[in-house]
Amino acid sequence: MAISRGPQAFPRNEYLRRLSLVKSEMADRDISVLVVSDQHNITYLTGYTARSAYVPQALVVAADEEEPVFILRRMDAPAALHQCFMSRDKIIGYPEELIAHPSKDGYDAVVDYLQAAGLEKHGIGIEQYNLSTLTVDKLKRRLASTRFVDCTKMVTWVRLVKSDFEIEVMREAAAISDAAIARAAEVLRPGVREADACAEIASTLIRGVNGKPGTRLEEIVMCTSPRTGTCHIPWSEDILREGSQVNIEVAGSRHGYCAALMRTYSIGTPSDRLRRVHDIQLEGLEAALQAVQPGATCSDVANAFYRTIEGKGLKKESRCGYAQGIGWTEPTASLRDGDLTALKPNMTFHLMLGNWIDEDFGYVISETFRVTPSGVEVLTRAPRQIYVIS
Repeated sequence: MAISRGPQAFPRNEYLRRLSLVKSEMADRDISVLVVSDQHNITYLTGYTARSAYVPQALVVAADEEEPVFILRRMDAPAALHQCFMSRDKIIGYPEELIAHPSKDGYDAVVDYLQAAGLEKHGIGIEQYNLSTLTVDKLKRRLASTRFVDCTKMVTWVRLVKSDFEIEVMREAAAISDAAIARAAEVLRPGVREADACAEIASTLIRGVNGKPGTRLEEIVMCTSPRTGTCHIPWSEDILREGSQVNIEVAGSRHGYCAALMRTYSIGTPSDRLRRVHDIQLEGLEAALQAVQPGATCSDVANAFYRTIEGKGLKKESRCGYAQGIGWTEPTASLRDGDLTALKPNMTFHLMLGNWIDEDFGYVISETFRVTPSGVEVLTRAPRQIYVIS
């Protein structure tokens, strides 16, 4: 029996709108075909979120075709038939013999398709940054008469401004993040193993809230004393104790869209140093959010934060955040000094104000926000406090 198409996260016309934006960029680059290999861009253009990017796969977008063609490992093709908005004939599964073959792989199937469809005669865009040197060499060798154009991050920049449909999904993801932060406050206790506390947080991220479950479990960062000066270390086997500080970063996920959130916890009375850093960072967070408006730049937002905390004797070396959407981090605009990307309505960012001050001391707080026509909408709503566990 044939697998049925599952519930679609977005209506068909939403995917066609996205493809139209991409095809406009293709026209500007004088290419008729785009080979998309970035897994998050494939999600954006098709709705596909299954994990199969561990082997070659590609989405072929032709300027004169309404729907793209997705070429992937045959065993993963049923997942694409179930999740993608396209018709069945647009999903092509390549044979297992191309897996772990000494000289061939899935990109040979992509080349075969381009040749069979007569697309090799056109200018073809590729996301070269996502491809190995060997793969790029193969494409250019087997398609020797083709003019290739590097379109790395082209689709990613299109993703920067979200539709109202996407914003609603990110609100759902943000609500899950809020619930996970609240659950952490319930389970972080002296005598509890970090791994057990993290399991409870993960359960909330999967179960979700308001009838909307998480559709993927993103990495959970749990940095506890004496590791609060680290930023991306996972939970450990240690037992939480009186006096422990815990820095947590989570992201609820809905249909690939993430809304990240960071909060700091203290088991017992917070130190004077922690309270002081919290107060300064909170003032900086408010200043950064007040700077968010259409036409302002990413640099404006970052410098509003930097100026505020530096006036209080504190510094932060790292950037203040980044564009967020599919796959947690969208590698385009950064909230940092010198990034002159102008803010537009429905851009979304993780205002990430983690500050790792010493090797054994750091503090975290963040929000995921949306740029509105008149300012800012903070999607995450957890209390901006040090969560004190008594």
